[in-house]
Amino acid sequence: MIDRKALLADLRRQLKRLEQDLAERAETVPEMTSILQEEYRAARDAERTGDTFLIWRAGALSQAAVAWLLGCVFVRFAEDNGLVDAALIAGPGERNARAEDRQTLYFRARPTDSDRDYLLDVFAEAARLPGIGRLYDRVHNPVWRYGISGDAARDLVAFWRAVDPDSGALRHDFTDPEWDTRFLGDLYQDLSDEAKKRFALLQTPEFVEEFILDRTLTPALDEFGLAGIRLIDPACGSGHFLLGAFARLLRAWFNREPGTPERVLVQRALDGVYGVDINPFAAAIAQFRLLVAALRASRVERLQDAPNFQIHLAAGDSLLHGRRFGELDLGSGAEQIADQQEFGHAFLAEDLDELNRILGQRYHVVVGNPPYVMVTDKAVSRLYRDRYATCHRRYSLAVPFAERSFELTLPGNGYDFAGYVGLITANSFMKREFGKKLVESFLPNVDLTHVIDASGAHIPGHGTPTVILFGRHRAPVGDVIRTVMGIRGEPATPDNSAKGHVWSAIVEQVDLERSESDWVSSEDLTRSMFSIHPWSLGGGGARQLQDNLEKTHAETLGQVSTEIGRTTHTGED
Repeated sequence: MIDRKALLADLRRQLKRLEQDLAERAETVPEMTSILQEEYRAARDAERTGDTFLIWRAGALSQAAVAWLLGCVFVRFAEDNGLVDAALIAGPGERNARAEDRQTLYFRARPTDSDRDYLLDVFAEAARLPGIGRLYDRVHNPVWRYGISGDAARDLVAFWRAVDPDSGALRHDFTDPEWDTRFLGDLYQDLSDEAKKRFALLQTPEFVEEFILDRTLTPALDEFGLAGIRLIDPACGSGHFLLGAFARLLRAWFNREPGTPERVLVQRALDGVYGVDINPFAAAIAQFRLLVAALRASRVERLQDAPNFQIHLAAGDSLLHGRRFGELDLGSGAEQIADQQEFGHAFLAEDLDELNRILGQRYHVVVGNPPYVMVTDKAVSRLYRDRYATCHRRYSLAVPFAERSFELTLPGNGYDFAGYVGLITANSFMKREFGKKLVESFLPNVDLTHVIDASGAHIPGHGTPTVILFGRHRAPVGDVIRTVMGIRGEPATPDNSAKGHVWSAIVEQVDLERSESDWVSSEDLTRSMFSIHPWSLGGGGARQLQDNLEKTHAETLGQVSTEIGRTTHTGED
């Protein structure tokens, strides 16, 4: 069985070793140096980066190091769970010896090759199997252009074959009768400190994912029907929303056509799920997890017997790539298509054609947990600012992702057939100045239906206070928005976050027109309140107190002070 904690700790150490090895080879192997410099120049010319070459290179090599580790992890999972017959890298019991014998035979035939060449041969073998080939794509996977040294590869192979001296069992055994791939979510979030900081990696807990899908995908199925429905997560991470949506669509297909072969229904469910993530190894993890889910649902026990499932996932920037849809006159339903060319640059890890295909269409449902970070790269920040009118001052990525999410959703024809949006995002835009354009210029023009203060709930990994937004891509309907306002935060970390006091109260009260508990209050507030920045989501009478203060004030802080808070930035002219 998989020991998640031990696997993560050991792989973090392996990652540091590979990052150091690749950094040394980038200085000494001319071919690697040339590829890195060429890709950097192209990215700089396209303004995809404003970092120096050395800073950019460190990020690219870190991604390559992760790709080497994940390439092995995918093979090891397949080996230990019988998805492949051959022992390629390692395995419990006699499979370890069989993998060693295979490597011995390989070197007899190729005596000048190194352990790096052997691992690449393993990856090439895996790439020939149905469904998994894209994970080892020679064009986009960095293992083919950024090779680790033979010594580092030898140590990596030895790591996978290491046994516990006390039990004699393989140290990392991936055998799991349930084929549970959630451990890959742990790797996605915590394997690389550099990637976690750069991309704000954060898993969406299952109970949050279910809550959002209940209020987006479920009503969309009722309205649009099962055939042809499409959902996208434009910042999909390790794929929690996609896996949840896939499971729901598959159940619906099984209920509708119980006599149709499983493989056919599985592909139909996969055809309803799309994802993009800027982090290449996040996209790879999400693709592998969907593949394993598809195999299990199809009752396929070996990859060689599997159909070549088509999975609609790509690494890329959802804010830059794909079609930009124009301004929508939400009153009439008429759309003015923006005269803007598709963004033409892609990193080597990105498939531009696939990105433009996925992001070139609109969806019945858009869900997500977009990154909450500020954009530190000034060149990238300018690109986003040029494309999204909501980007204001020193903005968080939560702002353009909110705009892009509605843009990717099917617009309503009047009030009918508008797509659904469900986001859990940072609530900083509600109060900080950078959220002003989103609140006052963008959100009043779409049908925002729910605003739910989740800042008091314990959501694992979410140190940033959050808000959940639901809406539809059409002109506002009705004069009120269902609002769940916080009263008290969680008093202690609950044993089960899904059963925490605050989250339970949100779930129980969100569909009640007017209710109040010790934790939250639910109320229909006038839509006009949400067109003025900042928002106040204090429950339990806090909003009424603020209203009374504002009605009876002599003067406001804004009348006696032009600026409050940090007004000086050291080091700037």
